[in-house]
Amino acid sequence: MSRLGVLVNPAAGHGRGALLGRDALAALGRSEHEILDLSGASAADALARARAALWEIDALVSVGGDGMAHLGVNAVAGTTVPLGIVPVGSGNDLARNLGLAVHDVPRAVADVLAGLTRAPRRLDVIATQVHQPGQGDDGGLPEKDVTALEWTACVLSAGFDAAVNHRANTYRWPRGGGRYVRGVLAELAAFRPYGYRITIDGIVRELPATLVALANGTSFGGGMRIAPEARMDDGLIDVVIGHAMGRAALLRLFPRVYSGAHLGSARVDVIRAREVILEALPGSRPPPPVYADGELLGRLPIRARLRPGALQILGNA
Repeated sequence: MSRLGVLVNPAAGHGRGALLGRDALAALGRSEHEILDLSGASAADALARARAALWEIDALVSVGGDGMAHLGVNAVAGTTVPLGIVPVGSGNDLARNLGLAVHDVPRAVADVLAGLTRAPRRLDVIATQVHQPGQGDDGGLPEKDVTALEWTACVLSAGFDAAVNHRANTYRWPRGGGRYVRGVLAELAAFRPYGYRITIDGIVRELPATLVALANGTSFGGGMRIAPEARMDDGLIDVVIGHAMGRAALLRLFPRVYSGAHLGSARVDVIRAREVILEALPGSRPPPPVYADGELLGRLPIRARLRPGALQILGNA
């Protein structure tokens, strides 16, 4: 018998997460294993609870979408505790990258339980030192900025797509994907390329660009195939650079990301690397906040290094 920690996001799947979470907990509870519900009042609370429980659990199971999977990855990456995923969110990019059952709680739970009987799959993960502004203390002066360690399983981005994500998160309407479309239109209206200093395995490049993404998996944003040739166990990051372009060219290129056809454009390069330092280029338009697997991380500069085999996954390969 194993002891399983479980994290549930009640907001996943456009609000269906609470019901699906109960279904997952019930299915896990019918197994022979001991179940610990580690869900928290917030993402930070859930992450803290999961990390505190690592010494007493044999595996961690996340129930939700990419946000909850990202939280689970940040709880267990670099440890010996494997992660199981029950994907019931709206995006589920990590699950789709791994070939896991999506929106099928009984099958996903069965796959997680079956995974306990065999060696977990080892995946690469991107370890990132990311700049996070200090928070005010009781209305007083801000604390010093900090550099935090974050883990990214699929894609880290700091370009046009991240700007759209950041803007869309401020909208209360419309619901679902409509907010993203609204964000695209708003960002396009005032778009100018960003300035980057990118150090890729020690080689420095200074350039204006539309998009820079560090990909360990193929997709992000609910199926945008930003790096269709990326593999999660090849020991390399696919650095996708969309060079400077005007609004009309961007409007033509951006929809092609969903199929991966953007890689056929002369304005897009892919460079494989083990370590990347990404900074804002002084005197140029600063890049937007950094997002990883759809979650806000902080702002540039960042230092990212691939950690081969640092994440263990339960379930189908």
